[in-house]
Amino acid sequence: MFIKGIELSRRFYHEAVEPVLRGNFGDVPHAAARIGAGSEVLGFDTERSADHEWGPRLQLFLPEGDPRTADVSKALSERLPKSFLGYPTNFVATDTEHVRSMSHTDGPVHHRVDVTDARTWFADNLGFDPLTEIDAWLTTSTQTLAEVTGGAVFHDDIGDVTTARERLSWYPDDAWREILARHWQAIAKKEAFVGRCGEVGDEIGSAVVAARQVRILMRLCLLMSRRYPPYSKWLGSAFAELPVDIDFMGVLTARTWHDRENHLAAAYTKVAELHNSLNLTEPLDPATGPYYERPFQVILGNRFADALRAR
Repeated sequence: MFIKGIELSRRFYHEAVEPVLRGNFGDVPHAAARIGAGSEVLGFDTERSADHEWGPRLQLFLPEGDPRTADVSKALSERLPKSFLGYPTNFVATDTEHVRSMSHTDGPVHHRVDVTDARTWFADNLGFDPLTEIDAWLTTSTQTLAEVTGGAVFHDDIGDVTTARERLSWYPDDAWREILARHWQAIAKKEAFVGRCGEVGDEIGSAVVAARQVRILMRLCLLMSRRYPPYSKWLGSAFAELPVDIDFMGVLTARTWHDRENHLAAAYTKVAELHNSLNLTEPLDPATGPYYERPFQVILGNRFADALRAR
């Protein structure tokens, strides 16, 4: 029976990794977590995920400068069980040296317990140290932020991992406003093109533009719900978890640009109402209207971008 990756990693730490650590090195201060890349960190893993970079794995954080890092990794290689809950603890390279999969072995296991320290791990995965002043909010992808704040921490008597994740848990207000403004501005750039493409008989072009608008609106809904939007593979899954009722499927399945535009206009209005509920700006009219002198239904996304930046 399939077990979700976070629960597998949690049990792997408590039942296999921690006993080796304490049995060989005593009461060493450490943190243990499963964070970073991987569908299980976002909670979207399935049996399909087990074909690569999934399994009994985690990060083991020692104090910065601890000289036992290599010794701990070696002890785990020699003493971890060959399998755990039916899953091999040994990982081997598949098509490239950077992608590894579970594989049975009779020798020491090439485990995926990444032994490191918090500052090194976060610097490698973020490009900066979140335990110091954070000035990279606007240049760090939401996927990366979702990965380092997702997953779970199983143990932390050092505190650095917990502190870093708390600091990264959500944007400061000014950065949040700017991120939202950029999304509204991106909507504004193309919102008239759904109708303009359709008007000249380009239904495919109209549909492509509409799909692009839907993607940005979905990201906006997640951002307004204080959730870092994941990349495209999991964007729809993350959006489906929100308590919102917006018919994006109607936009994507419409056969004519008039129907497509009507569905999109309704979606614009609902997202605008969600914006107003946050009280980040004065209430803005959530209704759509013509694009200046042209008869295309738009929300005029720049109104929202300007209001967010004005505050």
